[in-house]
Amino acid sequence: MDRKEFRDLASPDDARAAIRSLALEGGIDRVPLADAHGRVLVARIDAELDVPGFDRASMDGYALRARETFGADESDPARLRVVGEVHAGDAPRRALEAGEALEISTGAVMPPGADAMVPVERTDRDGEDVLVRTGLAPGDNVMFAGADVAAGERALGPGTRLTPREIGLLSALGVEEVAVRSRPRVGIVSTGDELVRPGEQIDSTRGEIYDVNSYTVAAGVEEAGGKAVVYPHAGDEQAEMERVLREAADECDLVLSSGSTSASAVDVVYRVIEERGELLLHGVSVKPGKPMLVGELDGSAYVGLPGYPVSAMMVFRTFVAPAIREAAGLPEPETATVTGRMAIEERSEEGRLRLAPVGILEPGPDETSADGEFLVYPVDKGSGATTSLAHADGFVEVHPDTAYLAADERVTVRLFSPAVRPPALLGVGDADPTLSRALDGVEGARYLPIGARPALRRLREGIPDVAVVAGPAEGRTPADATTLASWEREWGLLVPAGNPDEVDGLASLLEGDTRFVNVHADSSLARGLETRVRALADDRGERPRALERAIEGYDLRLRGIESPARRVAAGEADAGVGLRETASHLGLGFVPLGEQPVRVLVNPPRREKPGVGTLEEALERELASR
Repeated sequence: MDRKEFRDLASPDDARAAIRSLALEGGIDRVPLADAHGRVLVARIDAELDVPGFDRASMDGYALRARETFGADESDPARLRVVGEVHAGDAPRRALEAGEALEISTGAVMPPGADAMVPVERTDRDGEDVLVRTGLAPGDNVMFAGADVAAGERALGPGTRLTPREIGLLSALGVEEVAVRSRPRVGIVSTGDELVRPGEQIDSTRGEIYDVNSYTVAAGVEEAGGKAVVYPHAGDEQAEMERVLREAADECDLVLSSGSTSASAVDVVYRVIEERGELLLHGVSVKPGKPMLVGELDGSAYVGLPGYPVSAMMVFRTFVAPAIREAAGLPEPETATVTGRMAIEERSEEGRLRLAPVGILEPGPDETSADGEFLVYPVDKGSGATTSLAHADGFVEVHPDTAYLAADERVTVRLFSPAVRPPALLGVGDADPTLSRALDGVEGARYLPIGARPALRRLREGIPDVAVVAGPAEGRTPADATTLASWEREWGLLVPAGNPDEVDGLASLLEGDTRFVNVHADSSLARGLETRVRALADDRGERPRALERAIEGYDLRLRGIESPARRVAAGEADAGVGLRETASHLGLGFVPLGEQPVRVLVNPPRREKPGVGTLEEALERELASR
C-alpha cells in the first residue's frame, strides 16, 4: 500500500473555509414546547391573545372605584360597603355600584365597574364596611389585560434561542408546538483495531485501550447544538472502515472520525474519502492536528480528527464546533472564552499554529490581577496523555511566528466547554492516601501528582495553591512558603501475601531472580529508595549504580504510587516500592524500610483562598481520625 504524504499543508483559515463550505444546514423540526428548551426558532411568533387576558388584582385587598377614595387618609378614611369576594380562578358575580367594594385575592379578575384596588394593609374592616385609609388613582394595583403581551404584538423573533424565560412566555401565550431549526446529526466514528468500548475487557498485552474520543467528541457535539450519533468503532481494514463511514454518512449530516488520518501505511480513511466522495484537504498547519481531513462522503460533510484525545478535542473546538453551532443557529457562548495572564513563560515551536493546552486558576486575594482575569498555566503531558483532558481547562492559540508566551502576558483561553470553571484548589506534588481523602472534602479540587521536585519548582514559579512534599525536600523551597499540615507515612517493599520469597530488605532483591518494579524518579518513594541503595552500596564498598543494575526491574519506573503494588498483586512482579497503607489496602505483604514526613506547603499569596481554608479543615479532620 502506498503511503499518503503530507505535502502542502493548508492554513488554519483555509481549513475553516473548507469546513464552512460543507452543507450542514438541516431542515425544520416542529417540537412540543416541553422539548423546545435550547432550540432556535425559525419564524416569528406573534401573540394571539392578551397576556393577561383580563384585568387582575396585583395583591390581596379590595376592588373599588378610585374616585370614591379621593382625599381619603388615615384620619379621614373612605367608607365603602363590602358586597362579596372573588378569588383567583373565579368570575365576579356582579358589577360594582357606587359606594361598594369587593374583597379580592391576588391574581383575581377585577369586577366590572372597578378601576383600582387597595391593599388590605391600608384598610380596616368595620362590620359590613371597609375603611380605606389612602387615596387611589384609576389603575392603582391593577394589571390590565395585555399588560404583559398584547394580542397582535411580536412576541419572539426568528433566531431566538429558547431558554426557560422564552418557554415561559410561549406557555403564557398558549403555544403548544414551535418550529425550530433542526439539530445537525453528527455521526461519530473512532477508528483503530486497538479500541475497546468502556465496560468491556481490555487486553493490555495486545495494546488495547479504551475508546475515549467517541464519548468526548459526542459530548462536544451535543454542547455545540448538534445531535450526536455514536457508531461502533471501525478497525483499520479498509472495507470495514468504509462500511461504517458510509453507514454514518447515509444517516447523518456530518461524519466525524478520529484516528487513522496520518500518513502511515495502515491509515486508510483518506482513501475511503477519495474513493467515495471528495477530499478537500489533508493536513493543516496546526499543532496538534496536522493530519486533519476535510471532505465529503456520499453527500455528507466529513471531518477527520486526530486520534489522541487532547488533540482531537482541541481541533474539534477550533474548527468543527463553530460550524455545528452555526448550522444549529447558536452563537458562541460568552463563557466559552476567558482572558488571563500567563503564570510562567511558555516556549512554542514556530512555523505552525499551536494549540497549547492550559489550565486556569483564580489568583489569591493579595495577587495583582485585573478584575475577572485568571492565572493561566501550561498543561502539556504530550498529546497522547488522556489525563490532560481532566487537567487542562482549554487552550491558547499561539501564532506561528510566536517563539514564546511571556510570563504575565495576557492571553485568551478557549475553554473546552462553556461549563468549565477554575478549580477551587490547585495542588501538585507527591501522591498520598491521606491527602487524597482530605481532597475529597474540597469540592472542585484539582491535584496533579507530579512528584516533589517538580512541585517545588512550580511553587517557586507561583503556579499552584499548595505543593505536597514527602521525604526530605530535595529542591529549593520558597522562603515564605508556610506549612499547612504535616504527617508521617511508612514506606518499604510490597510483596505477595505471605512473602513467599522471604524478602527482608533491599539485599534480598540482589539474590536470585526476584522481579522488582519501581516508581517514577520524581516520586519521593523513588528518592527514598535511592538513598537506601546508596547506604547499602557504602556498606558493601560498591558503587550505587552497580547495585541498581543488579536489581532486576529497578529501572522499570511506573507512574502511579500504587502501580508497583498492583503489578505485585497481579503476579507480574515479586516486589515493588510502596506504602504500608497501600499494602493493607491490596492485601499484600510489607517489608518496612523507613518513614517519610509529608508536608503541605502553601503558596503565600493564596493562603486566604477559600479552597485552601477548606483543605486545611479537611486535613485536620483526617489527621485527627488516624
